[in-house]
Amino acid sequence: MAGFQLQRRGGRLIRRLVELVVGLALLWLAGMVRFADSIPLAVEEPERRSDAIVVLTGGSGRLDEGLNLLQQNMADRLFISGVYQGVDVKTLFTIFQHNPQELEARIGIGTAVNTTGNASETALWIKTGGYKSMRLVTASYHMPRSLLEFHHAMPDIDIIAHPVFPEHVKVERWWAWPGTMGLIAREYNKFMFAWIRQAWEKLGAGKATG
Repeated sequence: MAGFQLQRRGGRLIRRLVELVVGLALLWLAGMVRFADSIPLAVEEPERRSDAIVVLTGGSGRLDEGLNLLQQNMADRLFISGVYQGVDVKTLFTIFQHNPQELEARIGIGTAVNTTGNASETALWIKTGGYKSMRLVTASYHMPRSLLEFHHAMPDIDIIAHPVFPEHVKVERWWAWPGTMGLIAREYNKFMFAWIRQAWEKLGAGKATG
């Protein structure tokens, strides 16, 4: 009898664990769908001028778009965040076939290795320049996490989202493309880790001031 009761308890425990796992999986899936819906499908306020343009390197089309925006005088300065150390502006111009010498003085270069670092070094550059607004250029799928990090680092700065759209990323019907679905799933996980980290930092700051 005792063995039977123990077996029943074990069965209930396993059932509850399965229900918990399934519930967490459904919650994660619902969150990913909501995250995918937040990925921009168009450039925000394409005609609006800002104090600065910030490009996050690491994907196709981003730097080229940033240089084009600077040439169109959409801002006074361009900051390229995430460039490897030792890469200078002239090299960038050569790689991307842009060669207007007068633009060189208007470009700054950073060395961040991740999105959190992008936000931190950009915040310092923005503060040093005294800028109040910026146009953020990165891939569409990377934009939600970038905005999360940048708003956290620069809550008082007006940020205009300017996504670029890599051809291999099919955002509009992401569920029909395994490669895009995997990319969005990884990006969603990174977004959640960033959100949790920021919430923990705010909790710690609240305890410190309290």
